[in-house]
Amino acid sequence: MADTDKPLLIKRYASRRLYNTETSDYVTLEDIAGFIRQGREVQIIDLKTGDDLTRQYLLQIVAEHESKGESVLPVNVLTDLVRSYATGMQAVMPQFLASSFEMLRDSQAKMMENLSAFPNPMAAMPGYDALRKQQEAFLKTMMGGMPGWGGSGPAREEEAPDASDDITEIKRQLAELQKKLSKL
Repeated sequence: MADTDKPLLIKRYASRRLYNTETSDYVTLEDIAGFIRQGREVQIIDLKTGDDLTRQYLLQIVAEHESKGESVLPVNVLTDLVRSYATGMQAVMPQFLASSFEMLRDSQAKMMENLSAFPNPMAAMPGYDALRKQQEAFLKTMMGGMPGWGGSGPAREEEAPDASDDITEIKRQLAELQKKLSKL
């Protein structure tokens, strides 16, 4: 059994093929994305030079998902990222992004913890169950497939039959928040 505490070592050969050193077989970018979704850290090394190519390949995975219409990064956020390379923000941007994602993970974990806590005095409030289901559907959709985020993938319709309208509203609210953040 593989040691999941250590990063999965992927070697890139001169032919640009990617080789999984644990399973001794070739892998694709989608395979690597799958390892990451399962919670594995990966490290991609150029076999000839020894250069760490992990960042380059992770950016390529994000770019491929974005090009398929699986947009996570709004245009204004991407624009701000590009601008940060030409300003003094370049030095603080990585820490800011890491802190933001850590806060989001922590908030999501606390929210899920609060939603599942019993007894819950808010449960007696009218409409509480509908609100709780809406929040769970939102969190599963937004955070699904990411380790430690409480979901195994996007919410399916049979789990939340009326979730599509709720998700549309949540996406609208999220877009508004992103606009406000980009103005800051």
